[in-house]
Amino acid sequence: MEEKDENLWRIAKKRAKFKKHLSVYLVMNTFFWCIWYLTSANHEAKPFPWPVWPLLGWGLGVVLQYFEAYHTEIGWSAEKEYEKLKKK
Repeated sequence: MEEKDENLWRIAKKRAKFKKHLSVYLVMNTFFWCIWYLTSANHEAKPFPWPVWPLLGWGLGVVLQYFEAYHTEIGWSAEKEYEKLKKK
């Protein structure tokens, strides 16, 4: 059996976790919007769409997780800091 590269395995796990989180985010926000639409359809003036709040708040978390999973070389990482300290 082939030995796994620990760094690549860590990145792969982060990306898989992001994809799961994104799909839950999309399903749940679609559900929230359907609830809002169905419960406010009987009113003449639709109230403010409350699903905007979870969409924005949760969406920020998804965006941050995306950058952590796909752009690790851009952000702060313990490995980068460790390498900097070793060079000193």
